[in-house]
Amino acid sequence: MTDQTGLPKKYDAHSEEERLQKFWESEGTYRFDPESDRIIFSIDTPPPTVSGKMHMGHAFANSQQDFIARYKRMKGFNVLQPFGTDDNGLPTQTLIQKTKKVSARHMGRKEFRKLCHDTLEQELRPAYTLDWKRLGISCDFDVKYSTIDPHCQKISQKSFLDLYKAGRQYRMEAPAMYCPKCQTAISQVECIDIELDSFFNDITFNIGDENLTIATTRPELLPACVSVFYHPDDKRYQHLKGKMAKVPLFNHEVPIMEDPRADTEKGTGLVMCCTFGDSTDMEWQKAHKLPIREAIGRDGKMTALAGKYEGMKIEEARKTIIEDMKAVGLLTGQKPIKHTVNAHERCDTPIEFVHSKQWFVKYLDLKEDMLRWGGDFDWFPHHMKNRYDNWVQGLQWDWCVSRQIYFGIPIPVWYCKKCDEVIVAEEKDLPVDPLEDRPPVDKCPKCGCTDLEGESDILNTWATSSLTPTIVKELFKGKPCYDELISNPMSLRPQGHDIISFWLFNTVVKSNLHFEMKPWNDCFINGWMLDPKGKKMSKSKGNVIEPQQMMQKYCADALRYLAGGSKLGDDLSFQEKEMVAGQKMVNKIWNATKFAIMSLEGFDTSTKLEDVELRPMDRWALSKLQKVVGQATESFDKYEYSKAFAATTKLFWGSICDNYLEFCKDRLYNPDARGDKEKTAAQFTLYHLFNETLKMIAPIMPHITEAVYQLYFAEKEGVKSIHLAQWPEVQEHLLNEQAEVAGDILVDIIGAVRKFKSEKQVSLKKPVKLTVECDGEHREKIESAQKDLTSTANATEFSFGTGTIPLEDHENIKVSVELVEETG
Repeated sequence: MTDQTGLPKKYDAHSEEERLQKFWESEGTYRFDPESDRIIFSIDTPPPTVSGKMHMGHAFANSQQDFIARYKRMKGFNVLQPFGTDDNGLPTQTLIQKTKKVSARHMGRKEFRKLCHDTLEQELRPAYTLDWKRLGISCDFDVKYSTIDPHCQKISQKSFLDLYKAGRQYRMEAPAMYCPKCQTAISQVECIDIELDSFFNDITFNIGDENLTIATTRPELLPACVSVFYHPDDKRYQHLKGKMAKVPLFNHEVPIMEDPRADTEKGTGLVMCCTFGDSTDMEWQKAHKLPIREAIGRDGKMTALAGKYEGMKIEEARKTIIEDMKAVGLLTGQKPIKHTVNAHERCDTPIEFVHSKQWFVKYLDLKEDMLRWGGDFDWFPHHMKNRYDNWVQGLQWDWCVSRQIYFGIPIPVWYCKKCDEVIVAEEKDLPVDPLEDRPPVDKCPKCGCTDLEGESDILNTWATSSLTPTIVKELFKGKPCYDELISNPMSLRPQGHDIISFWLFNTVVKSNLHFEMKPWNDCFINGWMLDPKGKKMSKSKGNVIEPQQMMQKYCADALRYLAGGSKLGDDLSFQEKEMVAGQKMVNKIWNATKFAIMSLEGFDTSTKLEDVELRPMDRWALSKLQKVVGQATESFDKYEYSKAFAATTKLFWGSICDNYLEFCKDRLYNPDARGDKEKTAAQFTLYHLFNETLKMIAPIMPHITEAVYQLYFAEKEGVKSIHLAQWPEVQEHLLNEQAEVAGDILVDIIGAVRKFKSEKQVSLKKPVKLTVECDGEHREKIESAQKDLTSTANATEFSFGTGTIPLEDHENIKVSVELVEETG
């Protein structure tokens, strides 16, 4: 429905956002052009895990990433912003098993993988992608990948082969971190620290006639105990060196040894070494060549080594063993503690260490190089680099990349059943599945055995996700842009601070190991969206806020408005009032721009500045505009989108809507009294204020700005979309400090008049008598814009004289305001 001007009466956000998203898609507005010679700005976009639908963290982070993509596109760059999804590994396996109510183990790998592929392709990915489009994310959705597709499998397996040939990919039998719930090995990067309520249990070991007390939080590991240690300087226990201690309940004897890693202040100063309770146990076992006893199996249950406790889950075994020790007097005390343990980040299950054959990437010897690599690119914000450095300095193990799960990219190797020789795939055959495909040779090259078997483990998802720059570049092989892409770092990596040690670190490592090149020029680290109380959103806590519901209640631009107000890297507590403010901004843009468009009727937009006689408030407004253009451009160039948005929003609401529109109305409405030249000057100013301010708002709020741009400005500029329009440039000749000072005085005078009317509780249209007291210099400035001042204040009487109200920012200027009684 339109009004008398022919413009739509109301902005229907939901229907307009849907219409514009279809328009952008059909027009290819965000298409990357591989044939173009424009400078490429490439974004290593984070491939979200397909979990059914976009969550608030995605909406927050991807909006901030998109602000930069849209800005760079308007600056003339050929923006490459692909859309990838991380469909590989444990998260997808868990999701499919849950939603389809199946067991991967019982289905078999081949059938289960087909179910995963079909469900992702036909059900999950299309709906998932739609959420991103609905938010207005300006990816080129035709440049896409899935971390499980053949393209990614080939690149991931080639990475494995290249590292193997370089001597950095190796297989060995060793203690590996293991998740009993997910039943797979994990790497250090997949661990988080969680705090649990626990007990220090004082238990009694027997040494002949002497009893010793050892404090432990894990009595269920007693059957795996292989030694007791004390510190060499601890005089309390030096007499025990070389003796044997009997392990309570299980009665096998273990040697008592000294080692400087024993802590004299922890517990009783004695510590049992079990294979394996933690990394120190691993170090002791290796250093002292101790035997390996496995009390906990890969299923998270006690093994036959545990005797009558066999088959019990860890918690059950711990509880039962404590009760049994109490019954026979072997438990002498318990002390409640808060215990920090390593847990699997996917499920919060405390990890175990299981002795098994796993594949590793050798990189512990590169820690100094890693620190240097982290300084090769720029960090935004810079302090986030500390997280990278701390992670590198705390690395303790090589990277375990093999996983014992069913869905993922197969490790491209076969083994000789006789001598265990490793046989790797040939690059020309990639991608391969060793459980289905034949090996490249018919017999073992080492022993001649023909009995070869394929590897059943798959590669950890981060081993593939860490290759996203290569994955994206290789999509353009054979295209004109390929050589430029493949020989240079990507422009930007946007991501959350929580996965610096996951995705960012591993990408840096892979890029340098494979190409001796930094993966990107800049990294852009966003914070988290938290709940209203500042807590992490979690389904288990019941504090999840769905972005889909917020977009339905308000609109996509309102949600992006909220993200645009948060400084890069900062966590933000969700406040619905910001959604309300965003909706208000949408309505203000619509109504104010409609007013401007109506006021521009009959204006020739090709009018040059030299053909216009600007009035003082025109010069004031245009100078303010130039300053904000400069500020916004500088801020966006440093990824400080929130500063750019704050400056632009202040200009739009304060300088333009609250003031300039009021100052220029008399010239627009009364051209007979004010003259055509004054009207033309106001129209010229109005056109440039709105055209350029809308462009600066467009990266943050793309739908409403596109909607109003298409009402008028698109035709005038000959550009189909505001998002392909040229970003404003500072017009130095329009910067006018004196005009700004003069205009600010008039704005402050109008502010005093408005305040007076508000206190008197009368309409702002109520006529007044206005008196201004000032010196000669200021009087000249005021007189030059007196008509705009009196019309805006609705001052039927105006004079220079004695004032009573000092202006806040100009104390040497005073005003007096009196109501004028209307007659008639």
